[in-house]
Parts: sequence; C-alpha cells; structure tokens
Amino acid sequence: MGLGECLVLGVALAMDAFAVTVSNTLAAPGARRRRLLLMPLLFGLFQGLMTLLGSLLGSLFGDVIERFSGLVALVVLGAIGVNMVREGLGALRPVAAEEVAAKGSPAEEDRDCGGDDVLSPGRLLLEAVATSIDAFAVGVSLRAMGVAVGPASTVIGLVTAALCVAAIACGRWVGPRIGDRAQVAGGVVLVALGVKAFFF
Repeated sequence: MGLGECLVLGVALAMDAFAVTVSNTLAAPGARRRRLLLMPLLFGLFQGLMTLLGSLLGSLFGDVIERFSGLVALVVLGAIGVNMVREGLGALRPVAAEEVAAKGSPAEEDRDCGGDDVLSPGRLLLEAVATSIDAFAVGVSLRAMGVAVGPASTVIGLVTAALCVAAIACGRWVGPRIGDRAQVAGGVVLVALGVKAFFF
C-alpha cells in the first residue's frame, strides 16, 4: 500500500474523530489550549494504536470487536452526547435576575469550568476508544492484505491528529457564531455519531 492510499485511509478513519473534536470544541468555548490539544494527541494515538492492535490481535479478537463495535460507540458517544445536550439546555434556561446579581454572569462561569468537564482526560479517553474501533477492523484487513502495518498505522495516526487540529479551528470559528447553543449542537453530533455507528 502506497503513501497516497494510506493518507486516504487515514482521512476516512479520522472522520468520526474530526466530528467529535468539533463537537467538544463547541461545547467548551473557553477551554485552555492544553486541554484542546489533548484531542489530537489522544485521537491520533488511538487511531494508530488500534490499527496496529488489529493487525497483531485480529485473529484472536477480530470477530468479537466487529460484532460489538457499533454498540460500544453508541453507548459511549450517546451517553456523553445526551449529557452535553442536557447541560446545554440547562444553560439556555432563563435565569432569574436575583441569580445573575448573586452569581455574576452564568455564561462566563460556564465557559471557565465547562471546558474542563467536557475535555476531561477520562472523557476524551473514552471518546478516543469509541472513535477508533473501526481502525482495529482496518488493521485486521491490512494484515490479511500483507501490508506493513507499522508505517500504515503511523500515517493513520498522524493524519487523524492533523485533522483534529483542523477540527479545533473549525469549532472555535463556529462556536461564537451559535453562542450558548454550541453545547447542545455538540451533544447532538455525538448522539448522531453513536447512532450511525450502531445502525450503519
């Protein structure tokens, strides 16, 4: 398999990670750069690692992984997405004037602390696993084709990381334009990805 084919495969595998990164960035508009950069790091690492593991362990676990991959993605991404929608709708509710006077601007508070919740390492780790399960199946296929999986998995991981950096830029551009609805939109995207993984 040539470099061009690896790049195309990497782009195809990275689409879920790209969408999740945009979603997370929308939901955490005030997140620190360090937290944002965890997404390209973890998503790229897991895409490459799962491709490699698929090649090494595919003969033992390939059927099981493929059978339950959609369910795992639905549960993980669906649960995180529903929670984000719930939190986003809560932030959109009218706030009494007394609350605003007592606590200051809720929008600012949510932006300061919400980013850490949405981009917590534990949550990002779950998302990285859920979005990279397809890469395991690809690793099984690459081994069957006799492809050198080490270089291929490296390219796949790097392409995913690069696209996730682009997704952060996209989310930061879109987020301010849709305001407080960003977290709801991000949650809906995650739920849709989970449903897609389960049914398609």
